[in-house]
Amino acid sequence: MHALCIALIILSQSYVYRAMCQNRTGPNIVMVMSDAFDGRLTFDPGSRVVQLPYINYLRELGTVFLNSYTNSPICCPSRAVMWSGRFAHLTESWNNFKCLDPKYTTWIDRLQQKGYNTKSMGKLDYTSGSHSVSNRVEAWTRDVRFLLRQEGRPVVDLVGNMSTVRVMTGDWKTTDSACQWIRHSAAALSQPFALYLGLNLPHPYRTTSLGPTAGGSTFRTSPYWLKKVATELISVPKWLPIPAMHPVDYYSTFTKNCSGNFTEEEIRNIRAYYYAMCAETDAMLGQVISTLRDSGLLNNTIVIFTADHGDMAMEHRQFYKMSMFEGSSHIPLLVMGPGVKSGQEIHQPVSLVDIYPTVLDITDTPAPGGLSGHSLLPLLSKPGSRRTQSHPDWVLSEYHGCNANASTYMLRSDRWKFIAYADGLSIPSQLFNLTLDKEELHNVASKFPDVCGHYDKMLRSIVDYPQVSEAVRLYNKQEFMAWRKSLGDNYTQVIANLRWHIDWQSDILGNEKAIDDWLKDSQ
Repeated sequence: MHALCIALIILSQSYVYRAMCQNRTGPNIVMVMSDAFDGRLTFDPGSRVVQLPYINYLRELGTVFLNSYTNSPICCPSRAVMWSGRFAHLTESWNNFKCLDPKYTTWIDRLQQKGYNTKSMGKLDYTSGSHSVSNRVEAWTRDVRFLLRQEGRPVVDLVGNMSTVRVMTGDWKTTDSACQWIRHSAAALSQPFALYLGLNLPHPYRTTSLGPTAGGSTFRTSPYWLKKVATELISVPKWLPIPAMHPVDYYSTFTKNCSGNFTEEEIRNIRAYYYAMCAETDAMLGQVISTLRDSGLLNNTIVIFTADHGDMAMEHRQFYKMSMFEGSSHIPLLVMGPGVKSGQEIHQPVSLVDIYPTVLDITDTPAPGGLSGHSLLPLLSKPGSRRTQSHPDWVLSEYHGCNANASTYMLRSDRWKFIAYADGLSIPSQLFNLTLDKEELHNVASKFPDVCGHYDKMLRSIVDYPQVSEAVRLYNKQEFMAWRKSLGDNYTQVIANLRWHIDWQSDILGNEKAIDDWLKDSQ
């Protein structure tokens, strides 16, 4: 009994000492970054369709940003922006193959230089050279005059039973490792720590039945998670008739294999399974929060939850991302921790590029020059605890990858979303009033030319987008020619067996000629 009392005293003293050390040296940082999480699910009315108790916990005890956006709606470029604090065009993060150099100094590197103990686990995906060959070739050849399906048709897959909790076993394993690190390493530290946890969910699973080159078009969950979804609240999105679609949107719809017929039941199921996958993601976030609390670290830890992009989940006749529509571009951003105002909802448009300066500001770490983002700490802080600092009233997003046949640029400001393409002349722009048209079905660019002119001028003041589009066009050709040359005699076989292989076989010679004609165009 005496020995037990001594042990309890020692444990108590250790806990108090650890808390003192943590408080004396600054806040810990824990970021959980999911993949393809629709930010509109983190606040009403979207939050009603699926049970997300730990996201609700962050919202109630912290701050939620109601208009947070990705700066590039695809995996690698969006993460390159988040880790670098610079817009995609500034680091030439053009697609899932071309992003940052592995030696690039990220914000977590700067925290380590400051004296933080740092740990990164799970999906990082911000450096060049990753993702499939098919993915990069599809991006390089988007200007070729052919139209090929590049994805599997979106499908659902129900696995397990009501006791099957761990569907995405890889993410759960990574989450377990992160929680073990918190309990056994972080809790024993005398200096603050920064932990990054990258999840794959709720990104669709690879459709293995389509072969080794297949992309992710399977929405998979179990009855356990499906029960968390309020199926009666699932909406069936309205679609424009195909002839009325913007040409870039139609290209996306076709290459994503969504131009065929879908029953209402199919659409509802895809959306329900996607929401269930979001619920499983929320549970992993909850395990991290619970571990921080049980380890006595939560009160001195800034917790950030976000995503690289969203998922269309059959809105606008599409799934996946690669679009400036809300389902793809609107991401979650919730922050909780010491000094952060509780129960706050911020309407100010913000984006992933703001995370770099925000984390440095929170930790009093000197920021380098040339950052594109702005610290969100003045918006997050409790009244009187921080200086007032203005944040631009706009966010920029850009896209240069596959499943869209033109470089795309979005400005989101006030009630407007302005989308420009390529050189700003050859492809018509789009303009949506998100206050009156939340479903983005009414392009009012022709009705409000002055508004388009205003935002086009603003966009050009931020980025010379015609010049960037031309740089991407030249890059795509150069990379493709180098890749083709590297294959030698194997080129014909390799290109025929990428993700578009089914459509490619219908006109092999015609598709090869289309590529040759594209390469012969002016360089």
